[in-house]
Amino acid sequence: MGSGGDEESSTTQVSEKPSYFRYNSPFVQVSLIGLVCFCCPGMYNALGGMGGGGQVDPTASNNANTALYTTFSIFGVLGGGIYNVFGPRLTLAAGCSTYTLYAGSFLYYNHNPDQTFVIIAGAVLGIGAGLLWAGQGAMMTSYPTTKRKGTYISLFWSIFNLGGVIGGLIPFFLNYHRTTAESVNDKTYVAFMCFMSAGAVLSLTILPPSRVVRDDGTRCTNIKYSKVSTEAFEILKLFLNWKMLLIVPAAWSSNFFYSYQFNNVNGLMFNLRTRGLNSVFYWAAQMLGSIGIGFALDYSFQSRRTRGFVGIGIVALLGTAIWGGGLANQLNYSRGQPPQRLDFKTSGNDFAGPFVLYFCYGLLDAMFQSLVYWMIAALADDSEILSRYVGFYKGVQSAGAAVAWQVDAHNVPLLNQLIANWSLTTVSYPLLVVLVMFAIKDDDNSSKPAENDSTQTSIIPPAANNGYNELGKST
Repeated sequence: MGSGGDEESSTTQVSEKPSYFRYNSPFVQVSLIGLVCFCCPGMYNALGGMGGGGQVDPTASNNANTALYTTFSIFGVLGGGIYNVFGPRLTLAAGCSTYTLYAGSFLYYNHNPDQTFVIIAGAVLGIGAGLLWAGQGAMMTSYPTTKRKGTYISLFWSIFNLGGVIGGLIPFFLNYHRTTAESVNDKTYVAFMCFMSAGAVLSLTILPPSRVVRDDGTRCTNIKYSKVSTEAFEILKLFLNWKMLLIVPAAWSSNFFYSYQFNNVNGLMFNLRTRGLNSVFYWAAQMLGSIGIGFALDYSFQSRRTRGFVGIGIVALLGTAIWGGGLANQLNYSRGQPPQRLDFKTSGNDFAGPFVLYFCYGLLDAMFQSLVYWMIAALADDSEILSRYVGFYKGVQSAGAAVAWQVDAHNVPLLNQLIANWSLTTVSYPLLVVLVMFAIKDDDNSSKPAENDSTQTSIIPPAANNGYNELGKST
C-alpha cells in the first residue's frame, strides 16, 4: 500500500558491473579475514609445527594444547552464536588477542620453565580460537556465490597458510646457526607476538555480513544481529541435525593428526633449524593443496554433486597413498628407538624421503579440510546458518584434537597413533558421500532455509540498487 517504490528497489538486481575490489565485496572481505588468520592462527601453526612449541620437551606444549582444544571444543560450538549476536569486529578482535598471550607464555617459559602459565594461556587461546574460527568460517562459506565457494575457500586457505610459510622462516633464520640448539630463542617468540598483535588490529576492518554484497547483487544475510535465546536454541538443534552428524567423523579427524605429525615426525626426525624449514614447506603445501581441490570442486564438472563425488575420490585416493608412505616411514623408528636427527645440509639423501612425506602431510591436510568446508558451504548460503554449522564443525574438530594431544602426552606408541589417524580419515569418506547424495543439490537452491533452521523465512533478498556503494551509510 503506497510502498511500490520500496518494493521495486528491494527486488531489482544491480545493473552496474560490480568490482571485485570494492570494500564490501566478498573478495576483499574474505581476503581481509585471510590476512587476519595469516597473522594469528597462521603464526600459531608455524609455532606448533616445529614440534613442542619450539621447546626441547613437548610436555608443556602437549598439556597447553589439551587445554586449548578442550575450551576450543566448547567455544567452537558456541562461537557461531556469539558471532551472530556481537558481529565480526568484536568477536574477531577478542579472539585474535588471545594468540599474542599464547606466544608470550612460551617466551616466559624460556626463562621460567613452569607449565602453569603456558597451560592457562592455552585454555584462554581455545576460547579466542573458537570465536575467531566460527566467524571466519561463516564469512568464507557464505560470502561467495554458490558456484565459486571452492575458489574462495582456496583464496582464504592460501593467504592463511602463507602465514605458516612466513612463520616457519622466522625460526629458520633466527636459529640458523644454532645447529645443536633444541629450543628457539626469545627473538622468535617476540616476532610471533608482533604478527599476532597486528592481526588483532586488522580484524577491526572487517565489515558486518549485512553490509557485504555478493557479485550477483544479493546480500550475505538479511538479519543484522541475532538474539542470545535464538542462538542457544539453534545451537542445541545442531546436535540432532543429521547433516552435522554425518560430518562428525571428518571433523574429529581433521586436527587429530597434528600431534603426530608435528611432534613425532617433524619434532623427532629433524634438528631445530630443519624443523623451521620443514614448517615452511608444510604450510606452502597447504596452499597448493587448497588451490588444487578448490579448482576441482568448482570447475571440474557442471553438476555440483558430481564435483563433490570427484573431490571425495581425489582426497581419498591421495590420502591412502600418503598415509601408506607414512606407515613405511614409521616402521623405521619408535619411541624406544628414536631416529637420528636429520639436517637439511648435512644428512644428504636420508633427508629427502622424510621431507617429502612431511610436505605431503601438509598437502593432504589442506585438501581434506577444504573439502569438508566446501561440503558445509553447499548446505546453505546465509551467514547466520553457516556460522552455526562451521562452529559445530570446529567444536567437534577441537574435541578430537584435545584427545589427540593427550594421546601423545601419554606416550602411546607412534605406530598406533599413525594407524588411528589413517583409520579416522578413512571412515569419514563414505559418510561424506552420503552427505553429497542426500543433502547437496545440483541447482542453486542452497540459499533456501535449511529445514532445521527456523530463523530464516525466505531467500536472502538482492541488495538495493546502491548496494555496491553503500559504505558511506551508517549502520
